[in-house]
Amino acid sequence: MSKTMAVRPRVSEKAYAISQTGTYIFIVPINANKVEIAKAINAQFAVTVTDVNTTTQKGKAVRFYRGGKFDNGTRSDMKKAYVRLAEGQSIPVFAADEPEEVVPAKKAKKGDK
Repeated sequence: MSKTMAVRPRVSEKAYAISQTGTYIFIVPINANKVEIAKAINAQFAVTVTDVNTTTQKGKAVRFYRGGKFDNGTRSDMKKAYVRLAEGQSIPVFAADEPEEVVPAKKAKKGDK
């Protein structure tokens, strides 16, 4: 495998909820192993990885319309890595999506000017 493996965070509601506990979900190449995944995340995000669990999600069967008729096929398989970080460390995957605490303004009454 090449020295620079592309890992990308999985952005979903479930991934966001799990990230609050210190576990992050990444999409990784199908042929990557746990040691390579840990090294890639350490290099890309400068964090200490304590645990890596992987799962391969099989591609769904799909039916699409091509050339005037329906055709059957499958989506590509996908490998997900659940990565646990050392205590106190985090990855700013959802930093742009986290809303700031906003204090709601008072509503104006009908008679106020």
